[in-house]
Amino acid sequence: MTDIISAILAINPNAKVSVNAEDFEQITWLNGTAVISKADIQAKQAELQTDYNNKKYQRDRAVEYPAIVDQLDDIYHNGIDGWKATIKVTKDKYPKE
Repeated sequence: MTDIISAILAINPNAKVSVNAEDFEQITWLNGTAVISKADIQAKQAELQTDYNNKKYQRDRAVEYPAIVDQLDDIYHNGIDGWKATIKVTKDKYPKE
C-alpha cells in the first residue's frame, strides 16, 4: 500500500506533516497545514496504489531494455528499424494491460 505521506503530498504538495509509523492516529499537521480527513487520505492511497499496479509493465520493461549506449550502438549498426525490432521484444514480453 502507498504510504500516508505520499498520499497527503499528492493531495496537498505543500503540506507540512509528521506521521509516526503509518498510523492515522499519529499524524501531526505542522505550520498551519489544513487537516486532510482519513477517508480522503485512504482514497488517495488506493488511487496511487492502483496507478502503481497498472504501471508494472513499465517497471518490468525498464530493467530489460538495453542500456542507452547499447541502444544507440544498435541504431548506428542496424538503423532505426533494427533498433525497433530489438525494443519490440521487450514490449511484447511486457505489454500494456
